[in-house]
Amino acid sequence: MEEYRTISGQASAEIEEKKSRFIGHIAFADTEEKALAFLESVRAKHRTANHNVYAYLLREGSRMRYSDDGEPQKTSGLPTLDAIRHAGLTDCIIVTTRYFGGTLLGTGGLVRAYTQAANAAIAAARVVTVSVCVQGRWRVSYAQYETAAKLLAECGAQVQEAAFGQEVCLPFLMLAEHAEAFQAKAVEFCRGNPDLTLSKPFHAPF
Repeated sequence: MEEYRTISGQASAEIEEKKSRFIGHIAFADTEEKALAFLESVRAKHRTANHNVYAYLLREGSRMRYSDDGEPQKTSGLPTLDAIRHAGLTDCIIVTTRYFGGTLLGTGGLVRAYTQAANAAIAAARVVTVSVCVQGRWRVSYAQYETAAKLLAECGAQVQEAAFGQEVCLPFLMLAEHAEAFQAKAVEFCRGNPDLTLSKPFHAPF
């Protein structure tokens, strides 16, 4: 498993070129079903638009797809896909809605406009790095709490809200590559018997 970049949620941005409106919509989609569902939602919202061009790129099966949706071939869908690639993103879809303004842009103008709309949508989105992580839970005494929190910080853990009961429960997220070193420190600190649970590695924003 390797880390990768994607976006969180959805975003949109609009540009204008010679009175044509280009609205770039971007959404996280890690399956083809999610990508197509987002495409249909944009189409439904912009039924009167002249074009709803799209491109998506998925990690699963390295799947990619694009459509010019009636624009001249390779002037819109492919530039949109290239914008996703150049941003280093995956598991996302961009749909660009065009409302024609009455002036033909030519092939070069269309490529520029669709590229700008896609880049504007990407700029409006929250880009996240998804890394291989483990989720953990460490129970310590109140006397151990301060040092335990320091050990977690030293290993780069993101500590979530602690629960204070008879003991202190520290839930955390950590890069999987640091888990072994942290576990060794926890064993040493607790003299061989830490009340610690770690999940199997999985992908998560970090």
